[in-house]
Amino acid sequence: MSDWLSRIEAIEELEDADFDAGLVAEMERAQAQIMGRELRFSTPTFKEYDSTEVKGCGKNSFPAFSITAGGCALDCDHCQAKILEPMIPATKPEMLDQKVRDLIMLQDLQGFLLSGGSNRRNEIRYERFYPVIEGLKRDFPHLKVAIHTALTDEAGAKRMESAGVDTAMMDVIGSDETIKQVYHLDRPVEDFEATLAALTATRMEVSPHIVVGLHYGEIKGEARALDMVARYPVNALVLVVIMPFYAKPGTFKTPSTGDVGRIFLEARTRLADKQVLLGCARPAGMHKRITDAYAVMAGLDGIAFPAEGAVAVSDAIGRPWHQEHACCSIKIGADIGKGAGLKVPSCAA
Repeated sequence: MSDWLSRIEAIEELEDADFDAGLVAEMERAQAQIMGRELRFSTPTFKEYDSTEVKGCGKNSFPAFSITAGGCALDCDHCQAKILEPMIPATKPEMLDQKVRDLIMLQDLQGFLLSGGSNRRNEIRYERFYPVIEGLKRDFPHLKVAIHTALTDEAGAKRMESAGVDTAMMDVIGSDETIKQVYHLDRPVEDFEATLAALTATRMEVSPHIVVGLHYGEIKGEARALDMVARYPVNALVLVVIMPFYAKPGTFKTPSTGDVGRIFLEARTRLADKQVLLGCARPAGMHKRITDAYAVMAGLDGIAFPAEGAVAVSDAIGRPWHQEHACCSIKIGADIGKGAGLKVPSCAA
């Protein structure tokens, strides 16, 4: 048995977990490339969160807004617009402006994520909201703005940049079949790479996302997606795992934790000089505990809403960590705790 495996199996929250011994040993052999990397546990404020190891924050310091409320024309099989539901509706520019200004005054807002549902070409029409962002950035220079770009072109990317957007996020899909079948979209993989090229040609920080298991829970296209991301000067890669409970029953399976862990390790190896983060979306329960343990051991740089046991795994293998109340794709907010073993206050001051 590897030393790491014996250590993590001794963690109470993971005592019933079924780890792939070979994968854990492979991660342990690669530890030289990760041990200097401090791990960031992100607890953004757009949903309630609490664990025995790190605490959530009552302040709305980094909320998410949707310019289409819960509406989306694509109605992708994996999401069916449910990801939009917890976001704050801001369907008119004046709504966004007022809500952001109120949160700055009342809750010391540090930044926000702007999102929305796509049209049938996987584009989000942000144009009428850009003057609001410009005004907010002029009046509150500290404010950090992240945006889900969907697909765009060079002109669209430059307009986001000129409005003052700090961080651009997009899904990178590496399979034409997945785009057509899951997204119901008639656009090729090359359009996703063209968007990535356009965004990385700006001064914005670019944090592409790859959804592991997007093809109905199968591993298909993830390697090609990693190829694309590795070709561009991205700020960070965010990995998320398909969540079948968003989909129609019976259409998706849950990817095995071993398959997910191997993609984490491949991403870490392929993007050795880049930030690789585990984002909010992934299956719950023991699957999440094992997934997050693999993320720690594979050397990912950040984990959003960490599962029970993730901090203990970090301590067990000797990785330093800290916590932030911000979206994992945009590094803002106070670092409120540093491990190992430090008791973290419930909220940033």
